[in-house]
Amino acid sequence: MRKATLSRKTAETTIEVELNLDGTGQYDNRTGVGFFDHMLDQLARHSLIDLTVKAKGDSQIDDHHTVEDVGIALGKALAQALGDKRGIRRYGASLLAMDDTLVRAALDLSGRPHLVWEVAFTAPKIGSFDTELVREFFTALAMNGGITLHVDAIRGVNSHHIAEAAFKAVARALREAVEPDPRKGDAIPSTKGTL
Repeated sequence: MRKATLSRKTAETTIEVELNLDGTGQYDNRTGVGFFDHMLDQLARHSLIDLTVKAKGDSQIDDHHTVEDVGIALGKALAQALGDKRGIRRYGASLLAMDDTLVRAALDLSGRPHLVWEVAFTAPKIGSFDTELVREFFTALAMNGGITLHVDAIRGVNSHHIAEAAFKAVARALREAVEPDPRKGDAIPSTKGTL
């Protein structure tokens, strides 16, 4: 069963995450941050990972802790669901167009976390959501999920489109990487014999 349930509680946030790697993209995400919920919904829908996130954070300060801590919890849950990564494709990539925006995402479920982020937003906020939090989320996801992740916004004018295309591109790359590789059975996809 490639599923995980994870709880994270700090003085700043309380997070509950459930995911199923072999889902159909169902989602129920309620973090108290409307735009972020919309992005998590996109992540689930386009990765085909069933995802439920419940979060309560110190939003009276700002949304930073909530967004970052969801990324931490989601990364850990993803790593837990993948286990020793037997039989997965391991790598994934997506070139995603959304209106004025084109975003490329490539990732490796290597166990070696690294983020390369070449994404510039044209506005500091999308509604009340700070655009810099998009990077914070993906940093937390990559570091805690053991993911080498590269995200490049090749072009884009509308900040909403740039953020959404980034989430969708990562989702499509993740979908490819977590899928079972029918040619490898239950082999670990590394010459090292471990990931």
